[in-house]
Amino acid sequence: MGELRPRFWELPLSKLTRAEWEALCDGCGRCCLHKLEDEDTGAIVETNVACRLLDTRTGLCGNYRNRRALVPDCMRLTPELVARINWLPPSCAYVRRAEGDPLPDWHPLLTGDKAAMRAAGISVAGRVIGEDEAGPLENHVVDWGDSEDEDEDENWDKLEPEPARR
Repeated sequence: MGELRPRFWELPLSKLTRAEWEALCDGCGRCCLHKLEDEDTGAIVETNVACRLLDTRTGLCGNYRNRRALVPDCMRLTPELVARINWLPPSCAYVRRAEGDPLPDWHPLLTGDKAAMRAAGISVAGRVIGEDEAGPLENHVVDWGDSEDEDEDENWDKLEPEPARR
């Protein structure tokens, strides 16, 4: 993967190497879930519907290296993109570091494995359905418990599906 500097996760995102950037991801899988956007307000709600490449049991991409070729609208996150998009969860390490916040105590870089992340309820593993089985996205709106806008889920039935975003 490449050399990782000690405590690299404390550096600004712009100073990370490609290997460090990749290692910063906690692997929760929430960026690989379909979202819905209200055309009038721009409010984003999450669903429990996973990209067809996401292994719903493990929460990991089944073909990470080739994901953008296989799923054309899959996005490769960059520091610039993280600063611009509004659909990553507040628990996301990229979001937290972009805002100058430390990694949460459950992050695999701090704990050494993903068990604490799963125990904290952050991972989508075992909690999502594949897009091929799901049906209409509006039937799968979920609240992962970290929404900053408590009222946005009340209007989910007025939302229109947007192209899958990762």
